[in-house]
Amino acid sequence: MNSKIIAIDFDGTIVEDKYPEIGRPLIFAFDTMRKLQGRGYRLVLWTYRQGKRLDEAVEFCKKNGIEFYAVNASFEGEVFEIESQSRKIHADYFIDDRNLGGFPGWGEVYEIIKEKIEFGIEGRQVIPYSKRRHKKKGFFSRIFKS
Repeated sequence: MNSKIIAIDFDGTIVEDKYPEIGRPLIFAFDTMRKLQGRGYRLVLWTYRQGKRLDEAVEFCKKNGIEFYAVNASFEGEVFEIESQSRKIHADYFIDDRNLGGFPGWGEVYEIIKEKIEFGIEGRQVIPYSKRRHKKKGFFSRIFKS
């Protein structure tokens, strides 16, 4: 059974980014997370939210069938002291809409995990934006012709 930890952002990744409100779930978000948990992955909610807004996000996920291994922490029960600790957490992989290229969608995220993570690429990495997605070339792409 897999014991990899995947840290997942909330706003813009699990749900549409409507912070401080909770947006609509992104297509296949909860289905994919349930499938990952079924394959043994430990999911960590890794979000900017805190206090009441964090509690609302956790409850929203719970109502949609997802309970996290940990929330804004490396493991369940970790005590975070804001004055003395960094919010950086340990995870094998991070899924976030703010990575280079944007969020590719949950169908593609699952394929990336299945193809890249389960079949040989080890180590910490951010889930990359797929080159299969065709997007208008940005400023830097035009300059550097990549």
